[in-house]
Amino acid sequence: MSDVRAMDEAAIRAVLVDSYRAWEAGDAAGMVADYTADATAIMTGSLRDSREVIRESMALAFAGPLKGSSTYNKQLSLRFVGRDAAIVVSESGILFGGATEVPDTGKVNATWVLEKRDGRWMIAAYHNSPALAPQR
Repeated sequence: MSDVRAMDEAAIRAVLVDSYRAWEAGDAAGMVADYTADATAIMTGSLRDSREVIRESMALAFAGPLKGSSTYNKQLSLRFVGRDAAIVVSESGILFGGATEVPDTGKVNATWVLEKRDGRWMIAAYHNSPALAPQR
């Protein structure tokens, strides 16, 4: 791997970590600070079609049902699409009320699409879907 790609991977991970930390702080503006203005977020039953819409919905959620929550995130893959785009796939979930584990039924598979604009990696799209519980 080239030094440039290693730096890009580190920058992408930092963008995601910053977003996770802002979530934990209940900071909607901080959570979307690295989203593009035209970012989209698709979750079960909703389409949020701009950074401002995402910020507004997260501010409401942090004041209500997501107050005091944090997230569990496990990166499954990171791959580049050309020079200035990357896709990260993760397993994620919401940790409510001091929980330390997300039950399998609460986990989602998430796709993050990042774009490098003016030398800065930014989140252009996010999508999640419930992960299937392991078959036993």
